[in-house]
Amino acid sequence: MPRKTSPLLPATESLLTEFGDRLRLARLRRKLTAAQVAERAGMVPMTLRNLERGNTGVTLGACLAVMQVLGVEQDLNLLLKDDPFGRQLQDATLIPRKPISRSSRSKRTPSSAPAERPRSKSEETDTQSDWAKDDFLSAGSLASLLQEGENTGKKNPKRTKK
Repeated sequence: MPRKTSPLLPATESLLTEFGDRLRLARLRRKLTAAQVAERAGMVPMTLRNLERGNTGVTLGACLAVMQVLGVEQDLNLLLKDDPFGRQLQDATLIPRKPISRSSRSKRTPSSAPAERPRSKSEETDTQSDWAKDDFLSAGSLASLLQEGENTGKKNPKRTKK
């Protein structure tokens, strides 16, 4: 009994059917019978028939065997050769976000700062989590935050001002 395959969307099934039609046309253009192609590909004629009909249960290996017999196996290199959507996703993760430094925040003038209103407890935690997302993007920004904390606290006896 054949194994069940996962269901495909109707549009994807039609792509598979169209591919099978193109394989069949390639076979007919070469004036090869289904029995000849199946024998050369090392499969039974029923498998070739299923492939040409776009059956989802035919393996990729069987498909490549038929493509090899027809001399079009290098066409597989065209699949995903150019992947614009995948490249966009990849590039989106490569662009680093620049954290907002604390010094640029302290340089705001009172006239440019928005008026603050009292915040509820849930708003405070939301603001704190947004602040953490902005300031802790890298180890360097965390280190600068720790150094700023040291500078505002007790003086370190090892550091002397010259």
